[in-house]
Amino acid sequence: MPGSVDELDLQIIALLQEDGRMSNVEIARALGIAESTVRKRLERLLQNGTVRIVAIPDLPKVGRPVRVLLSLQVSPAWVREVARRLAALPEVISLHFTTGEYQLAAEACFPSERALHAFLSERLSSLQGVVRLTSAQVLQTVKGRETWRLPPPAPPTVLVVDDDPDFVEVTRIALKAEGFDVQSAVSGQEALRAMQASPPDAVILDVMMRGILDGVRVSDAMRQDERLARIPVLMVSSIPESPYAEMFPTDGALHVDGFLTKPVSPERLVDEVRRLLARDRASPAREAAYGAAKGVAAPQSGG
Repeated sequence: MPGSVDELDLQIIALLQEDGRMSNVEIARALGIAESTVRKRLERLLQNGTVRIVAIPDLPKVGRPVRVLLSLQVSPAWVREVARRLAALPEVISLHFTTGEYQLAAEACFPSERALHAFLSERLSSLQGVVRLTSAQVLQTVKGRETWRLPPPAPPTVLVVDDDPDFVEVTRIALKAEGFDVQSAVSGQEALRAMQASPPDAVILDVMMRGILDGVRVSDAMRQDERLARIPVLMVSSIPESPYAEMFPTDGALHVDGFLTKPVSPERLVDEVRRLLARDRASPAREAAYGAAKGVAAPQSGG
């Protein structure tokens, strides 16, 4: 996703795809946000060229019922010149540089098959540099660009780092039921490799795995890595009730965003993940997509 577009932007675009005449007030009401927020975001999307609000004509109804798809094989030295000339023709709807056997692909529309024939035999045949031309007349459009809709945003990914398979499975079931994508790792080293390959949206982190303070080392390493530093971490461990409690660092030295003592219910885990994501992203779009975060108490201290 382009860095200038977030989930709320995508929701605004999706609503305008349904109805390009929808007012800012109506969009704001649908998303539960302020009208000024919609106005500012839409102005930015229009100014930077992310979206354009245009009228899309029904070609048969405006006297252009004949459509054709064109593929052109062009000598390398002539590709851009042929593209420039094609783009200037009023019959051409769209034009693309392509890979493969053909260097250009175009779509054109005409009032009649006679006009199409004249276009192919007279206008295109005179284009210098065209080696080969194939055309296919469109019989029926099953799906057009005007009916395409933005796919829904990907669900947030939660990495569960724990060497207890039962805890991992119960947590995975609970989070997936709430719409999250769940990954897992059994050690701190494996977790860091997974995060470097594909940073998650949140981490549920055990403490005692391959080392007594394995999870603590992971959280420290994350905060020192600029790609991982902002990922919210929920630490879940039984170490405060274990013989190793004195080894556990104080609150000030613990680089996590929440702490829960095992055993903990799946519902509480889901609540905490939602709370941390909502706080970290501050995104109305995420709450609209996955439900508002439930009210939960502050995380317990593991000191």
